[in-house]
Parts: sequence; structure tokens; C-alpha cells
Amino acid sequence: MGPRAVAITSEISQVGGPGLTHANDAAVYLVHFGDAAALIDAGCGHATDRLLLNIAAAGVLPEQIRVLLLTHCHYDHSGGAAGLRQRFDWPVALHALEASYLESGDNRVSAASWYSDHLAPCPVDRRLADGDYIPLGDRSLRTLHIPGHSPGSVAFLVESEGRRVVFAQDVHGPLHSTLLSNSRDYQASLRKLEALNADILCEGHHGVFVGAAAIAGFIERFIED
Repeated sequence: MGPRAVAITSEISQVGGPGLTHANDAAVYLVHFGDAAALIDAGCGHATDRLLLNIAAAGVLPEQIRVLLLTHCHYDHSGGAAGLRQRFDWPVALHALEASYLESGDNRVSAASWYSDHLAPCPVDRRLADGDYIPLGDRSLRTLHIPGHSPGSVAFLVESEGRRVVFAQDVHGPLHSTLLSNSRDYQASLRKLEALNADILCEGHHGVFVGAAAIAGFIERFIED
């Protein structure tokens, strides 16, 4: 399997996930505006070299990445953060409610134990909150707090090629007490995401959905009346 980046727009690519990096990786997305880029999630950390080759295939150099944005602390999304931060000094951003779990390497709340693995502890350089903007080149990504699957789950909203793109990794759940999930918060977050009327949804395990109808159809599978 050679280096590969899957273009979503001319400025956004998927560079990690099963078939691209490691079977235990959630989707990893790359956003690049001019010479400034951001990586959204980091995978589990067992295929970092392949991830970097895929980033290069998208035309981005490591020194162009300004920030590593984590949607939540779960192992399949954040396990690679420590190695990337140590290697490239990329600042790591995560919601404040989950920063302590990543910094301490909490194997239970991060679900690393589900994979019979451990979460590498990683400092969090920026603690995110709902409504925070992350500047990137001539634009910014807006942080949306979408608790439910986990207490500090976030989505990131940005415009690319005139389309509103939302990165909301685990729209599908699951909900589990070990993950500190909350079903009421989850339902409210699903409705919050649907109300965005985004043009593209980049999910963590179910792929990319294009068009309002496709996005609504996916989200509504999990909404309870």
C-alpha cells in the first residue's frame, strides 16, 4: 500500500484510517489553506510513518502543520498525538473536559484497554471550549462542543470552496458508561449537528457524507424521537 491521500476538496484530505494507515485508526483529516495546515485527530499511533507519507502525498510538509486538533480523547483518535507532538512540536488542542485523560494516559476512559493497548500520555497545549476559533491561514475553524459519546467531544466547522465542512468524528456513538457517555447530551448534540445544514460531514468511522440530504439521513439514524 503506497502513500495515499483521499481528496475531499482541494484543501481537505483524508490521510488516515483503515485502508490508509492502521486498522485501529479512526479517520484522520488534513486541512490546508495555503502554507498553513491542521491535522484533525492522530490515529492510534501504530502507523505514524505511514500517516506522514500520506500527509506528504497531499502536498503538505510537517513544518506546515500549525496544530493537531483532537475531536476527543479516545485511543483510536488520540493515541498518536504524543509521538507527533514529541517529534514535530505540534501544539495539541483538546476540549478542557478531556485534557486530563490524555495527559495522564487514562486507558479506561480513552478505551485503550478495549484494544488491549495503552494510551501514551500527551500534554494538551490548548484546552478548547465551545465557540473557540482556531486560526489557520486566511480562515478559522470553529469549535463546536458536542458531548454525549464522550464529555468533551467536539466538532470543527470550516468553509472550503464555498462549502461548509464539519468534522464530527463519532456521530454514531457508541454510548458506554466507561466512556462517560450521556444519552441526553448525545441526542442534543445530534440535533445541533443536523441544524448546521453543512454541505460535507467528515465522520470518524463511516466515511464522508456530501450534501444536506445525505448528512441528515446519516444523523437521523441515531436520533430518538
